[in-house]
Amino acid sequence: MSTSRPSEHRDEILEQFTRQAVPFSTAPGIKDEAALRLIVEFAAAGPDDTVLDVACGGGLVVCAFARVVRHATGIDITPAMLERARALATEQGLANVSWKHGDVLPLPYTDRSFSIVTSRFAFHHFLEPGAVLREMTRVCAPGGTVVVIDSAPAADKASAFNRLEKLRDPSHVRAMPLAELKGLYGHAGLPEPRVTSYRLESDLDSLLARSFPRPEDVPEIRRIFAEAVDDDRPDIHARRDGPRIRYGYPVAILAATRS
Repeated sequence: MSTSRPSEHRDEILEQFTRQAVPFSTAPGIKDEAALRLIVEFAAAGPDDTVLDVACGGGLVVCAFARVVRHATGIDITPAMLERARALATEQGLANVSWKHGDVLPLPYTDRSFSIVTSRFAFHHFLEPGAVLREMTRVCAPGGTVVVIDSAPAADKASAFNRLEKLRDPSHVRAMPLAELKGLYGHAGLPEPRVTSYRLESDLDSLLARSFPRPEDVPEIRRIFAEAVDDDRPDIHARRDGPRIRYGYPVAILAATRS
């Protein structure tokens, strides 16, 4: 768990994701339509739904839902990410979206405001992921769906995965194994979630190009990836493809219906 104070961590998030706003949002693995479609379908979204995406980043998930649902809202702490989100919605001609600059603890919405509440690739950045999930549950209407999409390394490889990710992104806190993510649902008063998974595929050079690690940590990151080709301690499915190292980060999608 991070030892950062909340104010320090907030500054780390703002620094990293202001710099990452465009490269993160335009990375092929992040904007992959098949992965976005999987989230929308797994949430069983339909034309009557209203969606909130928590820590929405560049708006990719919001816009994917907006093509299917009545209205989709995104909230994020980073103004540069929200600028990217607004531009994306305009590019796609979507009018049934709205954006909110704000933090997630607490969420600035009344109880039972949305029929689907999601968060993608954000839980590993939260100092209090359980508290965030409880807030997501609070603003979800009865019969609605709470969906979390995040890195989920194997339990015996989570420490190595988190060490790597903290080097790559200083705002990283901790990615949780699937059993721990599922446990958060119970603590939030939700039933055991349905689960599906996939691998977020890319290559090391592209990953570093959209990340902003400390320069002195880059050789260590490259060493970890190279060693993972033969001994996959961080659960990243590393393999060589000519001069490149490709990888597949483990991603879990969890969805539960609020009673």
